[in-house]
Amino acid sequence: MIRIENVTYRYKRGKDILNKINLSIQDKETVVIMGKNGSGKSTLGKLISGILKPKEGKILLDDLDMADKKNKEEIRKKIGIVFQNPENQIIFNNVQDEVTFALKNLSSEEIKKRVESSLHQVNMADKIKDDLYELSLGQKQRIVISEVLAKQPKVIVFDEPTTMIDSKGKEDIYHIVENLKKEGYTIIYITNLAEEMLLADRIILLNNGEIVEEIRKEEILDKLDIFQQYDIKVPLVLEIVQKLRQEGIEMNLTNYSIDELVTKLRGIIKS
Repeated sequence: MIRIENVTYRYKRGKDILNKINLSIQDKETVVIMGKNGSGKSTLGKLISGILKPKEGKILLDDLDMADKKNKEEIRKKIGIVFQNPENQIIFNNVQDEVTFALKNLSSEEIKKRVESSLHQVNMADKIKDDLYELSLGQKQRIVISEVLAKQPKVIVFDEPTTMIDSKGKEDIYHIVENLKKEGYTIIYITNLAEEMLLADRIILLNNGEIVEEIRKEEILDKLDIFQQYDIKVPLVLEIVQKLRQEGIEMNLTNYSIDELVTKLRGIIKS
């Protein structure tokens, strides 16, 4: 469990970018953090992952204070982060070398097992001997995710991981995140992209460095006006379902996917 208690953060000689943030994230929960540029969402992600330290307040991961130096190694084992640009996280030219790099003080057998398993989780097992310069940006991002997974964390922070990737690459990342949810990882997913809110169990809206709303996935349809209030675009499928509702047609969706919507509509037509 992650507990964020009265956290404030400001950059040197700057105003507060985050102001008295209070938030709890449960084990195995997927939380999507959204907000306009400058709202503080990426800063919050860096605080949660331990890259930044709060100026005020504290962040606890499984009751470990992330600002306490004696907890540093234990925290690093428990949490990993994936940034926007995979090329900023990649060090080596070869896939196997890159994924292996983070694995220290382990037997060669355990390293081999973790590398193969983590590459399999991102559908890149067949690229283990490849050079990274031969891969697309989306494939490189999957290698970065594999590198994080090889360390076997319980929490993964995704900081706008699909911003620089084409539509096919985005779909690949979405499938990976969905699978990681099923496997029981705790996921914090930072984004500005409408369709990515549907990955969430819970959505946190930030505005001017403060949490202004928490919305559970099952509440999204009833709170579309809140997203509009903060200039956050909603997925097309939600707009369609809202218009159907206005016409008296109720769509009780679980995943809010186009495929699920089409299946429901077919059922109505046949009946």
